[in-house]
Amino acid sequence: MKLQTLIPLKQVENQIHIDSQLLLVGSCFVENIGRKLIDFKFKSVVNPFGILFHPEVIARTFEYAVNNKKFTASDVLKVGETYVSFDAHSQLNDADQNGILENLNSALETLISSCVASSHIIITLGTAWGYDYKLENKIVANCHKIPQREFDKKLASLGQIENALIRIINSIYKLNTDAHIIFTVSPVRHIKDGFIENQRSKAHLITAIHNILDSHTDVGYFPSYELMMDELRDYRFYDRDLIHPNDLAVDYIWERFSTSYFSSGTQAVLKRIEEIQRGLSHRAFNPESKNHQDFLKNLQNKIDNLQDSFPYIRF
Repeated sequence: MKLQTLIPLKQVENQIHIDSQLLLVGSCFVENIGRKLIDFKFKSVVNPFGILFHPEVIARTFEYAVNNKKFTASDVLKVGETYVSFDAHSQLNDADQNGILENLNSALETLISSCVASSHIIITLGTAWGYDYKLENKIVANCHKIPQREFDKKLASLGQIENALIRIINSIYKLNTDAHIIFTVSPVRHIKDGFIENQRSKAHLITAIHNILDSHTDVGYFPSYELMMDELRDYRFYDRDLIHPNDLAVDYIWERFSTSYFSSGTQAVLKRIEEIQRGLSHRAFNPESKNHQDFLKNLQNKIDNLQDSFPYIRF
């Protein structure tokens, strides 16, 4: 009996290997997949500027990288007792102006070096709804709890999103012509914008990406949003807020991503890493017993054998 419709996914040509360098930028779903990559010991950098939802903000960030921008006092704003930047998530905020400038410039250096070194760059778009700060006429990365009356809420048009995507691609290729770019749309529903408004937003993002793919055959697309909406169309795959995918859903989408993007050799290594991780999390009833000491010895042998082939992997 067939109880699920499956989205057909093929193995891509530009596959990810265990020693590949990855950069992930975008919405909070990037954080979920990024944690998986880190758990499985991939060389990966996730969101140097924090979570970024809007394609215009992501495009501007990569343009900063190309131009090697230096953040100065004019790029930050004091809100209450905290300095904030409209170019970054609140995790880069600081009570000291020099502190936030150091955070921003360090984040940009990380973005540049990661972009130059990465074999694969994953961009996850979260929403087409943006908040335009009236005083600067600028779509912000984060409103930082500034009153909403100081912003205009705008839905980016297809043309605006396509323009942002082209700028992202061009900026990345200026830094790294060999990078393989993968776009995806976050499965997280932004229902605070409204149910219909969320669907409009996701439709704009998906349509714009596929319009770009028609003229950029070297750029890839992974259907994380479609997997959530179709293969996982049940609230048991959502967190308690009924908006974010839960751990089971993230694991499922990760498995589908792995099947499509990871080489067979990489998948075999991941199984070894997973076995070691399970062993490391094991808690013995009797740590001094011979059985447990033999178990630890066997586990260390597995780690040593893996590190003989991949010295950079550490547990």
